[in-house]
Amino acid sequence: MGRSLNRRIWAARLLVGAVFFINVQCALQFLIWPGAYTAAYELAGPSSETIVQSFGICFLMWNATYPPAIAHPERHRVLFGVIIAQQVIGLVGESLLYANLDPGLSVLGSSIMRFIAFDAAGLVCLACAFFLSRKRAFSGTSDAPVE
Repeated sequence: MGRSLNRRIWAARLLVGAVFFINVQCALQFLIWPGAYTAAYELAGPSSETIVQSFGICFLMWNATYPPAIAHPERHRVLFGVIIAQQVIGLVGESLLYANLDPGLSVLGSSIMRFIAFDAAGLVCLACAFFLSRKRAFSGTSDAPVE
């Protein structure tokens, strides 16, 4: 592996790893301290903490795809594409939820907006990592590989 590619692979690992770390940290907080988040989602009652914990479980499931892409982003291109698709689905879904949210649910709207901001930033990081981890970079005028 050339020096340039090796540096790009490590940059990609750091970007994907950062998104993974924040996602897992959020998931664990939802699982361990669900009561701290019920108000942010305007949840109340006996099932409220269970609902927040279910968010944490979903986050962990979503992130099960990340470790192979962190280890070898240049090899696991299809899996990496799935990770980016998951990020797009999350961003679009959250944006649609926010756009259709009753204006009276401002606390919930703020919580959804935080997820939109994070997922947009995560998508940028993942797209950059995907580009950086390509085995071959191509110049703008030629099909010749550049290292």
